[in-house]
Amino acid sequence: MNETAISILNKVKYTYLFLPLLLLALIASYLYVYDAWSAEHYVSIQKEAFTYFNLRLSKFPGLMYNLTQLGDALIILSLCTALIIYAPKIWECLIWASLISALLCSPFKWLFKIPRPAAILEKDSFVIIGKVYIGNNSLPSGHAITVFTVLTVLLWALMPKNMTKRITWITLIIGMGSLFSLSRVGVGAHHLLDVLIGSIIGYISGISGILINRNLPLWAWIGNKKYYPFFITLFIICSVIVMRKIWYDNLPVFYFSLISLFITTYIITRNYVKK
Repeated sequence: MNETAISILNKVKYTYLFLPLLLLALIASYLYVYDAWSAEHYVSIQKEAFTYFNLRLSKFPGLMYNLTQLGDALIILSLCTALIIYAPKIWECLIWASLISALLCSPFKWLFKIPRPAAILEKDSFVIIGKVYIGNNSLPSGHAITVFTVLTVLLWALMPKNMTKRITWITLIIGMGSLFSLSRVGVGAHHLLDVLIGSIIGYISGISGILINRNLPLWAWIGNKKYYPFFITLFIICSVIVMRKIWYDNLPVFYFSLISLFITTYIITRNYVKK
């Protein structure tokens, strides 16, 4: 599996960044044409779209609240821990991609200072599920960035060779990413453009992580069993954090992450002992 992933990831090109960068340029142009570079106008031009999606998605509060947790790096990456054993090359790219996404997210939030929906819209005009966010850090959506960063690496690393399967796989990943990201609108935490822009930045982060790892493979030691004790310790710590989340919010998605951590920790421990 690792060799297959390496072969596919080596085919990723710098030109794959052109389309997302073009989309960002088009969005920026759209905002400029409609004089929406100010926070107030940025919110007003998409208020109707935000309300439309929020009121419809919020009809499924349990689903939205679970899906939005996948924007937490700990939760979504915990679901991918088995790949450290079977395809460590994917994790090498994930680490780079995650670092890039973190570097891109905070500066943009600081630069744009867009107020959250709860900070600028009438409280009775939309639905809030879970925590109420009232800061001026709405753009871009960090959850959308995280989701598409991880899914972009998986998209290319696990890309099927058969064209029909490839189209199905791409559709599935984009559909999942869109649903997970739109859950941020469903819970009332982000404006629609926050999510769209965050998703594009996430894709850019994923592709960049793949390209950087090819030229700077700092994490090649991940697949070495000698370092398994580090991952055993790390996964135990992550398991404790997830269990703490379960204590406060007893959500099914947390159990999936916890089970993934338990299984991977068991397999890694067994393989290390056998060594």
